[in-house]
Amino acid sequence: MKRSIQLFTVSALAAGIAACGGSGSGGVNTESTGSLNVGLTDAPVDNAQEVNIEVQALVLQHSNGDRSRFELEIPEQVNLLSLTGGTVMALLEDQEVEAGEYSWMRLELGEANTIVINDGVYNLTSPSARGVQTSGFTVPAGGEVNLTIDFDVRKSIVNPQNNPDSYKLKPVIRLVDNARVGTIKGTVSGELIAAQCSGDNLATPDSFNGAIYIHEDVDATPDDIGSANEPLVVVPVKYLDSQYEYTAAFIPEGDYKLSYTCGDDQIETLEGAPSDDEITFVGEQNVEVVKGTTVIADF
Repeated sequence: MKRSIQLFTVSALAAGIAACGGSGSGGVNTESTGSLNVGLTDAPVDNAQEVNIEVQALVLQHSNGDRSRFELEIPEQVNLLSLTGGTVMALLEDQEVEAGEYSWMRLELGEANTIVINDGVYNLTSPSARGVQTSGFTVPAGGEVNLTIDFDVRKSIVNPQNNPDSYKLKPVIRLVDNARVGTIKGTVSGELIAAQCSGDNLATPDSFNGAIYIHEDVDATPDDIGSANEPLVVVPVKYLDSQYEYTAAFIPEGDYKLSYTCGDDQIETLEGAPSDDEITFVGEQNVEVVKGTTVIADF
């Protein structure tokens, strides 16, 4: 079956794109099924104009051994940078599946993946031909579960040789239950940005204004991507409506440490190992995320 692609925000988890697929060897037990909705979103990034991926299928692995594969009829590449700030593209909508515990979900990608930087289009090569797996989840019998795959572009794109003609896609994703997440948003003062960033930064939508790092360990010292205490997510600060703003959506409920930096965080070294960079963090503060709500944290 074919349905149109639709986008929706975190506050209106409604329509989407359906899939055509089949069940695993055991089939779906119609006396013990549940409804599954799966959406795709992106943690924003500030060093690219577009990140386009070819989404082909979703594979579900039940803990009893049954496996279901859903072919996603998406006619063109998905620009992940259009799915930030709580915007979601639905992959499965009201899909009846076998209830119970699932070991993982796999997002299968094709080879037509590209990145646009400074108006140049470059291929994104991927070391994985099978896509990338998420953590496990539960589908309640007779109930419904709404999940979102957060595709972290910042952690997924590597350019280890610092060569603009060579970019690699190493997908990093996390699976969240929409019933258990909230949002963090706020503003950053122009004075702080001026003190921490280069004097070349201007108050324009395209300027680099630093980023907010969100760490799960509130007792540890904030560190960069690739370190022993790397952030759950990094959110760029954008100049919008005459102020500097950031939004981090789909954050699981709990306590987090937030900090600001204008440092350059490399993902990998020239040898392909995680890059532990020396970055200065300022304005540290702790926040509590409550499901279904938005917490404001200004810097």
